[in-house]
Amino acid sequence: MTVHVRPTEPKKLISGATGDWEVVIGMEVHAQVASNAKLFSGASTAFGGPPNDHVSLVDAAMPGMLPVINQECVAQAVRTGLGLKAQINLISVFDRKNYFYPDLPQGYQISQYKQPVVGEGEVIVDLPDGESFTVGIERLHLEQDAGKSIHDLSPTQSFVDLNRSGVALMEIVSHPDLRSAEEAKAYVTKLRTILRYLGTCDGDMEKGNLRADVNVSVRRPGAPFGTRCEIKNVNSIRFIGQAVEAEARRQIEILEDGGTISQETRLFDPTKGETRSMRSKEEAHDYRYFPDPDLLPLVLKPEWVEDLKGHLPELPDEKKARFIADYGLSPYDAGVLVAERETAAYFEEVAEGGGVKRDGKAAANFVINELFGRLNKEGRDITSSPVTPHQIGAILDLIAEGTISSKIAKDLFEIVFTEGGDPRVVVEARGMKQVTDLGAIEKVVDEIIAKNPDKVAQVQAKPTMLGWFVGQAMKASGGKANPQALNDILKAKLGI
Repeated sequence: MTVHVRPTEPKKLISGATGDWEVVIGMEVHAQVASNAKLFSGASTAFGGPPNDHVSLVDAAMPGMLPVINQECVAQAVRTGLGLKAQINLISVFDRKNYFYPDLPQGYQISQYKQPVVGEGEVIVDLPDGESFTVGIERLHLEQDAGKSIHDLSPTQSFVDLNRSGVALMEIVSHPDLRSAEEAKAYVTKLRTILRYLGTCDGDMEKGNLRADVNVSVRRPGAPFGTRCEIKNVNSIRFIGQAVEAEARRQIEILEDGGTISQETRLFDPTKGETRSMRSKEEAHDYRYFPDPDLLPLVLKPEWVEDLKGHLPELPDEKKARFIADYGLSPYDAGVLVAERETAAYFEEVAEGGGVKRDGKAAANFVINELFGRLNKEGRDITSSPVTPHQIGAILDLIAEGTISSKIAKDLFEIVFTEGGDPRVVVEARGMKQVTDLGAIEKVVDEIIAKNPDKVAQVQAKPTMLGWFVGQAMKASGGKANPQALNDILKAKLGI
């Protein structure tokens, strides 16, 4: 087993009443496999159907019904393992994990225990400050999801919806390599990005398609690991951060008061910002694992795994490195652009669409600052952008040609965003070309200088006031004066 030993980082320690503490976090992420049918039946996995509409006799655990493995679910798990640079186990075993729950019709869950389909791997996580660190993946195993108990339709009864029962999940278990709430959030964000690139899970946390069990403990810096508590089924990245903070504080307060931490499963209440006890934490022996007698060991052919590997898409880390090398982007900008597969594809279409290779940095700046800013303001994402990569490419071409200035480009982008149209046609129709006629610019400058002799004296004594003249000249020219020509003429006329 690979163990990543991380040195204690003072900036990540939590201050308690009696000194500093270090939080230690491990994650068990449950990712719903992107497939049309369930893990052991042909029932639909579509979200939002009427209750108990997507349930086969197998999912309902009717007598005599036998599970049949869905090959595509296995392929998706292997693709994910390959994307996590993990060991693929050619022989794995499905086990029965025995426990009672009203929405678990069989009275057990078909899962994997000692012999999972995917073994050790890793995820490289980038933080906003430029720091990177590696989170070890202990394993990835396939298992069935349970159904859903509904308690708010009646004051005296609970209802069970088995639509999710039997849906394939990948449980991705990390080593306890995370040391802060920010790291935990960044890890799940990166993992979700990888899954989306691979197409193995849509990562939609609002639908429950990606959820995390967060294991939290605290210790004095350099001390052995403390007793962990598991925070169950956290379904948003923001809540993951809040749950870690709340649970770490709770444990620190107990320990500083002389108490001990009980190993247990807890739930996070986002409205109160606190965790509460759910049940004592089970150990593996409590589940009475044993190999499922209805399923043979899963045996994968090496050539089948190699074929899956050969058809993997370019993943975020490789794409980020390529963007830095090919387009000259900063690691931060490249990281922003590859965070979503659709965003990366959009940027590349801007940078190289229509057979025109444009300046990569200029394309990235425009997409990140103008487009993303405007989409965020509207509450939209890149897939619903009213502006196409071709239109942004045309705006960048107009800037590069000197037809419009950067300031005019922002006005042009706003018009295209709200009204549509070909940027070149809009510039012609609305007279938006920047003024490059030196005579016309000189005339505007002469008028401003003539009207403001006091300002002239001030700028000659304090050259930083040149910006006032630039602003006045831009205003007088309707924002169309060529900025470089304007600056040169102003400096010459003012003698600075």
